[in-house]
Amino acid sequence: MPGVADDAFTPAVLRAEAEHLWELHLAGVVRQSFFRADRHEAVLMLEADSPEAARTVLNTLPLVSAGLIGFEVVPLRAYPGFARLFGDSGVASPRVPN
Repeated sequence: MPGVADDAFTPAVLRAEAEHLWELHLAGVVRQSFFRADRHEAVLMLEADSPEAARTVLNTLPLVSAGLIGFEVVPLRAYPGFARLFGDSGVASPRVPN
């Protein structure tokens, strides 16, 4: 977050963050975690019933609760396009090359 000094990210708070993130992963709440390649930001994919529920979980992370980082919550939904591949049988029709 803007205005946060680098020395605020102590080894102890970074370890606490990693431990809590691991616990959320084991609980099935955090499905995936990444760092962006183009900037020093984390991207977490959560299993949550609503954006508010996701924010509640994110607020339990030590770096968030200490005000050192924040997250933008982006609600996602499943891609519906794969349904176009399946007939009533639920099995994809094989493509036969011409």
